[in-house]
Amino acid sequence: MHKFHGSILRAALMASVSLSVASIASAQTADAPVATNQADEADQAIVVTGIRASLASAAKMKRDSVLIVDSITAEDVGKLPDVSIADSLARLPGVTAQRLEGRDQRLSIRGLGPDFSTTLLNGREQVTVGDNRGVEYDQYPSEFFQNVNVYKSTDASLIAAGISGTVDLRMLRPLDKNDRIIAVSLRGQMNGMNKLNPDGERYGYRASATYVDQYADDTLGLAIGFAASQTPSQNERFNAWGYPTDASGNLIIGGAKPYVQSNLLKRYGAVGTLEWQPSDNFHSTFDVLYSHFEEEQRLRGIEFPLVWGANVGVSDVTVDNGFVTGATFSNVYGVQRNDYNKRTADTISLGWNNQFSLNDALRLNVDASWSRAKRTDFLLETYSGTGYLRSGVPDSVRVDRQSNGLFKIVPTIDYTNTGIISLTDPNGWGYNGTTAVVQAGFLNRPKFIDDMRSLRMNLNGDIEGSLFSNWEIGGNYSRRKKTSAFTSFFLCPTGGTDCTVAGGTPGSAPVPSEALLGSNVSLGYLGVPAMLTLNPLYLYDNVLDAVYDNRPQSLVRDNFVKEDVFTGYAKMTMDGELGGKPLKGAFGVQVIHSRQRSVGTISSFSNGVVTVVPASGKASYTDFLPSAQISVELEPGFFVKLGAAQAMVRPRLDQERVNQEFSFDPSKIGLGSDPMNSPFSSNGGNTNLRPYQSTNIDLSVERYFRNGGYVSLSGYFKNLTDFVDPNNSIAYDFSSLLPALPVDVRNEIIANGGAIGLLKAPANNGRGTIMGVEGTASLPFKLFSESLDGFGLFASGSYTHSEVKYGSNPTDTVTLPGLSKWVASGTAYFERNGFQARVSYRYRSSFLGEVAGLSAAPTFRTAKAEGILDAQIGYEFQSGPLTGLSILLQGKNLTDQPFVTYQNDDPRQVIDYQRYGRDYYLGLTYKF
Repeated sequence: MHKFHGSILRAALMASVSLSVASIASAQTADAPVATNQADEADQAIVVTGIRASLASAAKMKRDSVLIVDSITAEDVGKLPDVSIADSLARLPGVTAQRLEGRDQRLSIRGLGPDFSTTLLNGREQVTVGDNRGVEYDQYPSEFFQNVNVYKSTDASLIAAGISGTVDLRMLRPLDKNDRIIAVSLRGQMNGMNKLNPDGERYGYRASATYVDQYADDTLGLAIGFAASQTPSQNERFNAWGYPTDASGNLIIGGAKPYVQSNLLKRYGAVGTLEWQPSDNFHSTFDVLYSHFEEEQRLRGIEFPLVWGANVGVSDVTVDNGFVTGATFSNVYGVQRNDYNKRTADTISLGWNNQFSLNDALRLNVDASWSRAKRTDFLLETYSGTGYLRSGVPDSVRVDRQSNGLFKIVPTIDYTNTGIISLTDPNGWGYNGTTAVVQAGFLNRPKFIDDMRSLRMNLNGDIEGSLFSNWEIGGNYSRRKKTSAFTSFFLCPTGGTDCTVAGGTPGSAPVPSEALLGSNVSLGYLGVPAMLTLNPLYLYDNVLDAVYDNRPQSLVRDNFVKEDVFTGYAKMTMDGELGGKPLKGAFGVQVIHSRQRSVGTISSFSNGVVTVVPASGKASYTDFLPSAQISVELEPGFFVKLGAAQAMVRPRLDQERVNQEFSFDPSKIGLGSDPMNSPFSSNGGNTNLRPYQSTNIDLSVERYFRNGGYVSLSGYFKNLTDFVDPNNSIAYDFSSLLPALPVDVRNEIIANGGAIGLLKAPANNGRGTIMGVEGTASLPFKLFSESLDGFGLFASGSYTHSEVKYGSNPTDTVTLPGLSKWVASGTAYFERNGFQARVSYRYRSSFLGEVAGLSAAPTFRTAKAEGILDAQIGYEFQSGPLTGLSILLQGKNLTDQPFVTYQNDDPRQVIDYQRYGRDYYLGLTYKF
């Protein structure tokens, strides 16, 4: 099974063109110089600081680049304009962020989720602490970056570009500064909600320090930065199991799991850059970045099996338009949850770039890098209730839908009463694959290691007397290996064998007084007055037995995926005039040879027993990616930019795994020859997956004003092929497993044609299109009147339409993860004489968001539209003894916008509701 080759639709590469400015070659290896503009630079100069300086710098980057790019720039050393990198990026045109645990973490660019973009650090592809390729941006302290560029078009020298875009995080370069800089910053944080758990936190802080200096006659530069933060968050959360239909055909809630959550994220980081340029012929830069973070989550709530519970009665029903809005459920056995999660992650990134000028017209660049991320999770669940397997006191629960879509849940028993509550498996859900387990808790301990090493060389030279001004050839080799290891345990009362009922495990254990916390948690926001509040770590260490989870589906998760990628490229850069108009551009091509391999396990069938055996798989392939970009300045400050490119991005790493989980269902014996009715099935990954492919066409019209500011309008079209269908299944002949079955069972399966079952593995059988338009306006109001100097507006909006279909189901259009059809943001600001104020609002329409599902496995659900308002006000002393001191007050999520997901395109069917509250920050920065 592990040698399964998925059905792959390969479209011939279109002869397309796309290009970029010559400097983007070094955007991958050294700092990206931007092309100079032919317009009078003196006329374009804008001497401003703070917010206006940040916007002006980003506008210059956008104007001078032939690529279609948007940027954010630090207002000062160690000071990006928002609380986090993701917050800032979410204000750029066509870029949206998804909130997780109250923080902006994952980005979507032009309607495609985080799996379709790539993230670079100083031009180098980065690993991630996440489950797959998508970078979680809170692993990077924002204080470490001078600017961040989002390239929406690509060029041959932009290695590891994504289909949707490429995010390049840029650290400060010490030789770019003229003087010594020392800056320190301290900021306090308070959450608008009181802490929801007695062992949670409400207050936090962020602190940073930066040192920049130059030595040896300004030929040696050093930049060092440190950052530490402790960030709390609160979460009132409601989760519904789903909405089946009752006997009358009305939708009714199947079960609910409300809880309160208190998080504390601790992050410590350091960064250093050593830059040496002893002459015009040699320039060397060494970067290092290290980040360590720990996140602790304390979750407490009660899980209520309602209509899906065993022998649950329903009465006093109220219905509105086919939806049950209220009901009383009897014979309910609630499951109290006292859970604790901890994630520990370390990221390190090293890069060494050397640029040699071989003569006046020939340059060599050599760049080496290594990045590594290691993450360990500790996901602890503990359960309590009135007795094992519904043997205790039943509850009667009244449930009513509220105006915000949540259900008010009012129980009748006291869930804080230790006289009736014990540590147990209240509904008897525990099962180890063969027999019942008294599951009073569960522990997941996944570990991930992501390692990437790369080496790049390129040679470029000047061309005289031609429209073409520069040529470049280069190559890059990278090796990436991501290892995923999963371990899990059943937790049960002590006194038996293997946590099983047959082994004599007690059905329950009394709640020890040592585990009780001083005060009980309230779920009053949903109607539950209080619940028993326990220390889950005490229960794990002192009360519960841990037994290894050896279910077949648990044993076939470990794997590693390794990718060796060889990239060669060549391009020609243009810089001249066409018809008297300034023209820039380039033509190029990448040739990418990939070798991918996965080692893991598959479950098989032997002597009537499911077994686990090692497995491995590998594949190799070559892709050709032509590209071209062109920029014409039709009149001073008015640009038209056109690009076309063949782009690709690799599938999710978990989809490339070799693992396959075999399943045998005796209840399907004799049901017929339809593969869906076969007792045999298997589910897993596909080592032979190829990258997503896309033919991209981009057009941008940009008008820059003489005294600052600009407006732009961009359109884009992406023709997607080899799109990965994660739910692909094929008919597979499991006849080789028949000899392991008893003769009578074997003969019955053969007689009914049941040996042909379904093998589920992702395949490149999808295709489709994405098209959209985005507009941006950066308008300092000084353009309209000198009296408005200091006021300004930055606003953007985009619309995206997609139509993607899988080959296995060509009639239905797929909803792409992360795609909001409408995205808009606006920032109004005032800045003058050291005083600054800003109000920002961003909106995105509904989208398919990735959230944590059962056992923390990633799953997708539709998220409701949301609008988020942030604001800040500050003052910087510009004279007197306090010169260099600045004060800043910020408010985030002032609209108190919840994150809400629902199912079946029906907003009434709320699955997840998370309210994080508002966050307030007060900070001091001193620069000297």
